[in-house]
Amino acid sequence: MSDSDEGGARMRVAITGGTGFVGGHLATRLAGQGHQVVLIARGVDQRPWARQVLRLPNVTLMPVSTSDEDGLARAFEGCPAVAHCAGINRELGTQTYQAVHVQGTANVVRAAERAGVRRLALLSFLRARPGCRSAYHESKWAAEQLVRGSGLEWTVLKPGMMYGHGDHMLDHLSHALHTFPLIAGVGPRRVRPLAVGDVVGVLCAALLDGRLAYKTVALVGPTELGFDEAVRLVAQVVARHRWVVRAPISFHYTLAWLAERLMRVPLISLAQVRILAEEVVEPTLAPDALPADLVPATPFNLPSIRAGLPPPGPFGPSDLRCWRWPAPVAAQLLPASQKARGLARRRHPRAASGHWSRRRQCARQRLFRRHTKRRQGDRGQGRLRRSRPSDKTGRAGAEGA
Repeated sequence: MSDSDEGGARMRVAITGGTGFVGGHLATRLAGQGHQVVLIARGVDQRPWARQVLRLPNVTLMPVSTSDEDGLARAFEGCPAVAHCAGINRELGTQTYQAVHVQGTANVVRAAERAGVRRLALLSFLRARPGCRSAYHESKWAAEQLVRGSGLEWTVLKPGMMYGHGDHMLDHLSHALHTFPLIAGVGPRRVRPLAVGDVVGVLCAALLDGRLAYKTVALVGPTELGFDEAVRLVAQVVARHRWVVRAPISFHYTLAWLAERLMRVPLISLAQVRILAEEVVEPTLAPDALPADLVPATPFNLPSIRAGLPPPGPFGPSDLRCWRWPAPVAAQLLPASQKARGLARRRHPRAASGHWSRRRQCARQRLFRRHTKRRQGDRGQGRLRRSRPSDKTGRAGAEGA
């Protein structure tokens, strides 16, 4: 029996990255059990999965960044447990691995200690380790060290390649199979896909029951297979039979470099190529064993794939970073609350005040006036040219007379 169930009591749990993949599934599980959930995210996420999570009962959104220690401390007030699930798999602008994984985790730890949080569970990565010349892996390891050095009752989870509703793996594979006639494979490299439901079960055991206090545990799925074979299984479920052609890792790095710069959510990131290159099977620096009842048991098969697939369809223009939503769609995506609209005005005062639309209108008016004057000038010159021959004829007649 969990601590939260004794006497029918319910817990208040905060989740950083609460509108993301793992954070959203954890929020769904906790809210379904009657717990109060505080979702911590940088802003109002408009992705379909995030909107679904935000509509859950017993859920409160706190738009706070992990760079704001004071805001995190306020959000953690009254929460005996915190799940730190925030993370990135590519660097974009100020969102670097150092800023999000290392400094963000340091802020979460300090804020949790200030707010009187008892338990902290960190979501790391299966092969996170120091000195491997990968900023992603090394930053995840640095985050683990910060959590282990805290004064909290900590748990570090090191999952491998996860899949489920709202993920990157099945989502991107499905859209790629609907878009491209060929799929670039990685050859014999093997993976052990891990169902997100199994990860959530371990997180709940750590946060609600305190069963994994001061432990670092690895999580991998029970099915081991080649990544290319996993692609073929997904293709079988979506009924899109494509050739899987083995490509060198250098090709995948080039593809990832382009995808990170062109797509809102990359088809594959540089960090993910590194992850596939060294396989996702064996953990590193995860010395503690899981209890038998928490060992992941969901196989990677046709039913589990089908349960996690997104609506079918190809990639489209809206997946590109240069895409601009049409005005009616953009209006529907705006936050409904007055507070969110005020925040949008403060962040984008010119866009909110119609500054750019007025500038475009003035530019169109200037072009119209310029075009009108040019046409009027052309007409005047034409009349002048047409009148000159008659004048010469008149003068010749006068001279002849």
